Amino acid sequence: MAKVKEKTYWPHMIVGFIFGAVILGYWTIKAASSMPVQESNVMMQKYQLVDININELTVKREAFEQEFAIELLDKKIIINEDNQHSNQRKFEYLALNEGKNSFKFLLKSKNGASLKQPKVSFLLTRPHTRVDDQYLKDITLKEGHFIINDVEISKKGRYVVQLRIDTQDGRIGYFEQDAYLN
Repeated sequence: MAKVKEKTYWPHMIVGFIFGAVILGYWTIKAASSMPVQESNVMMQKYQLVDININELTVKREAFEQEFAIELLDKKIIINEDNQHSNQRKFEYLALNEGKNSFKFLLKSKNGASLKQPKVSFLLTRPHTRVDDQYLKDITLKEGHFIINDVEISKKGRYVVQLRIDTQDGRIGYFEQDAYLN
């Protein structure tokens, strides 16, 4: 009798799977390296610093909020009521204007306390990128108000308005509000 030689395809399948895995691995690395990585700027700091010092920052913020409150004046606030049947809560956001914007913050004293030469910084940022950040520091207090003028906004979308006050005695005041340019 003659021997019949059977053909097996499993070695070709193994080579094909290995080749496919190498191609998919290369494609994944190429796609991941082309995406820009943006650092978060929670509380106007790198998130690593906030994560390490969150307890200290919380204590400093609560100490500030016992004596002072920060309020944004002269801005139109819109309440989002898109889906009335949803369990998500309604949220407020500021309406921004295309072009130059100005922001006026009021520093309210709860018990007559005053601040001497606080370090004040302002940040207008987009939540997922730092490309369009507008950071201003050394803002002066004039008659209980912090006024930021000539903030240029041209791209439509979501923004976050942040103000940080560092006092000489180590307390930290912080204001954050979502904003949109339609």
